[in-house]
Order: sequence, then C-alpha cells, then structure tokens
Amino acid sequence: MPEIVETKVGTFEIIKDYREAFNTKTFSERYVDHFDQYNYIVGDISADMLRLKGFSEKQKDQIFDYLMESSTPNAPYFILKRVSE
Repeated sequence: MPEIVETKVGTFEIIKDYREAFNTKTFSERYVDHFDQYNYIVGDISADMLRLKGFSEKQKDQIFDYLMESSTPNAPYFILKRVSE
C-alpha cells in the first residue's frame, strides 16, 4: 500500500524516501507555488540543505537521470507524486 502524506501544500504519495530524506516540515518550508504545476517533486539534501525540483508526467522518466547528474553521490533524496484532490 502506498504511503500517503498530507502537507500544508498538498497531498502526496511517497514514491521513494532514500535514507529517510523526507521531512514534512522542511518540505513545506522550502516549497513554493511554482511547484504546483508539477506531478512529481524530487528533493535531495546536499550540504545539509534541501533542494527541490519539479517534474511533469511527461518528464518523470528523467528523474533518476537528474538525481545521478545533479545530486551528491549517495545523498538522501525523496520522490513525491502529487495526489489528485
């Protein structure tokens, strides 16, 4: 059964939470309205700071490439999928 999390900015399914990167409070603080247009939100922690990036349904195949190219090796990360309300 998928893990669903409700945040101040919406409801999401946790697709992957590598090294327990996801924290509801930190995610909600870093989230900006710009991400409302994306189906997937990827967060990675680099230098003790959470970075977020959005992906549309058409772009979802690029998520792992993004993580391999743009995040620190073995860095904690999470992938969330927006749940329709």
